[in-house]
Amino acid sequence: MLQQTRVNSVIPYYERFMQRFPDVIALADASQDEVLHYWSGLGYYARARNLHKAAMQIRDEHKGRFPDTLESVRALPGIGRSTAGAILSLSADRPHSILDGNVKRVLARHAGITGWTGDGKVSARLWELAEERTPADKTRQYNQAMMDLGATLCTRTKPECIQCPVMQDCHAYAHDCTGSLPTPKPRRELPERSVSLLMFVRGHEVLLEKRPAVGIWGGLWSFPEYGEQSESIQQIAASLFDLQVESLEALPGFTHTFSHFHLHISPKLVRVRRNSARCMDDESQVWYNIRQPDRRGLAAPVQRLLTTLQNSMKGTQNESNGSVR
Repeated sequence: MLQQTRVNSVIPYYERFMQRFPDVIALADASQDEVLHYWSGLGYYARARNLHKAAMQIRDEHKGRFPDTLESVRALPGIGRSTAGAILSLSADRPHSILDGNVKRVLARHAGITGWTGDGKVSARLWELAEERTPADKTRQYNQAMMDLGATLCTRTKPECIQCPVMQDCHAYAHDCTGSLPTPKPRRELPERSVSLLMFVRGHEVLLEKRPAVGIWGGLWSFPEYGEQSESIQQIAASLFDLQVESLEALPGFTHTFSHFHLHISPKLVRVRRNSARCMDDESQVWYNIRQPDRRGLAAPVQRLLTTLQNSMKGTQNESNGSVR
């Protein structure tokens, strides 16, 4: 969870996740939908899918026990060199190096390594330094100290150099260049995309579709999309979903930003007749009960729209109750 996400944001998700999945078997035995439900809001959903796959692999191939070699840990879905080293060094004091974002920053500043750390050659040099400096004894303490040093003193902005225990031989401190090391990632304008989401509503139910396993919101449930089709929304509702449209309303749009592009979302509230032919609930399509939501993975923008829809239904219900009085 901490990959690409700040600690303060992770804590409530972690606590809920661990309460529901207290061990690897509980996680492995759960459905992917439920795992994604408890991950919803953290983003980078491939992490959740890989975590679930890794748990199943540990259950099925390692008899429920976490593997104890670097090679076997790296063979688990979603676990790379640094994560594997961190797991084994922190849990079993194995002499393996790590190179997370904090450690990269510490090493780049201390050794004066220029260039974006995501560049292949720069990364290879940092790994060389990490291997050279990682002690064979007390690796657990060293790796934890390196991560803590980057998180608390050698921070991205305004580092507390005076308090740093390795200040005396730090290249960046000696040359007054902590602000330029590590070299920032080359800036580029994020591309922009647009999509219309069709919120087919029937009573207190809304139609959701399961997205493909790959791509944005992979494996999560979302609203059907409406692109640049020549067909009208009414035609799409009838031809694809066997639904008859009663009313159509454009809701306020908003922008959701991913790491690699901006997505402009235009929601369309499409109310359909209650006696429209019912779409069969299956593995890819479901009528979602807004009043009794179940545990399934929802992308953050989808959850936002469902909350808006739920609140509007409550307001309508309150108005109806008031008129009866």
